[in-house]
Amino acid sequence: MALRPAAVLLVISGVLLTGCGTLSNVAPEAEAPQLAQRACGDSQPRDINSWLPEMVDLRSPGMAVGVIDAHNQRHYWQFGVTDSEQHYPVKKDTLFAVGSLSKGMTAETTAVLVAQGRLHWSDTLEQLLPPGTPLSEDAKQITLLQLVTHTSGLPRQTMDLPMLAAFVRYLGNGENFYPHLDSDHVIDDLATFSRPSRNEPRYSNLGYAILDYVLKYQTGQRADKLAHDLLFQPLGMQNTSFTPQSLKAFPLRAIGHAGSQPKFIPTGQVVPDWQFTGNMLGAGGLYTDTADLLTFAAAHLNGSGNAELDKAMADSMKVYYPRKKEAANIAWVSDSFDEQTITYQVGYIGGYSSYIGIDRQHHFAIVVLQNSFTWQNNLGHSVLRQMWREQNVASTCSKNASL
Repeated sequence: MALRPAAVLLVISGVLLTGCGTLSNVAPEAEAPQLAQRACGDSQPRDINSWLPEMVDLRSPGMAVGVIDAHNQRHYWQFGVTDSEQHYPVKKDTLFAVGSLSKGMTAETTAVLVAQGRLHWSDTLEQLLPPGTPLSEDAKQITLLQLVTHTSGLPRQTMDLPMLAAFVRYLGNGENFYPHLDSDHVIDDLATFSRPSRNEPRYSNLGYAILDYVLKYQTGQRADKLAHDLLFQPLGMQNTSFTPQSLKAFPLRAIGHAGSQPKFIPTGQVVPDWQFTGNMLGAGGLYTDTADLLTFAAAHLNGSGNAELDKAMADSMKVYYPRKKEAANIAWVSDSFDEQTITYQVGYIGGYSSYIGIDRQHHFAIVVLQNSFTWQNNLGHSVLRQMWREQNVASTCSKNASL
């Protein structure tokens, strides 16, 4: 029996969307670039500046990388250009859209509200949403903690025909296909929600759009204002905003380009910026630079000096759904190797890809920002693994020398 056009659309779009269904979309270590390990016979330890550029496989017009090493020193590298047409060089303070790294900021802002006692992780949607909001029995029981850890059971997004048609249009024009999630109609999806039988983390843009709605209803302020007051300002992140047009660096921002997505736009072609004004703002609307993101990472390594903020960051880095790969933290994800745990976030939006990763045990952190949508977003993981290898060899050689 022949499938109707609508059914074909559902099948094609479903396959494409479920291909993005993990919490991280970071390639396994076996697929990531690696460098040979230094031998004990080498006279001096290799400086990161001597080996990191060798690992860069530039798939985007431009890339910015920032690293915090074990000595708390910050290093920066810039590659390529902000725009394939104007060819402005990427700089340390070049703004990039960072997609779902926005969720990390919104989640930690929520954690500050919890630390202040204004919200509680056990609060349910029945308590958090306006009285009379149509909710299924399963939706009523979703907690604030489940929203921020992607353990609510909510899907990545609604799978109705209008959204799928918008997604197919995106494949050809690169335009935002989340207007429904950005609107207040997003809570309508909770009336018929049925929790899946398998209890495991499921990445959910829908869940974070609902989180934005909750924050505005409970505090009277949008996620961007809350994040500025509770996170960016205390940490001194002056080139970070959910309303990037207000930043002086915005006119010379990195422009987004097609890469792995959208499917039917040539690689390297400029694609539209995605603009959010409602409930997707805190889920995907952030612009920032490598310096500010390293400041954010440093606060997770060293503390901020603000008790409520430090409590929020400590809560956010805990593992709430343990497993070896893609353990669920609050917005963060953790991958565990035999000797190293990497806690990280990734973002993909429009024509951009982003990564922030932290190894708290060894005091490493890295930020990688790219101005194309590319699934080749594993440089951050690879560098953190290589940093551990370099440190491990240095430690082993030192012990052997003392015997």
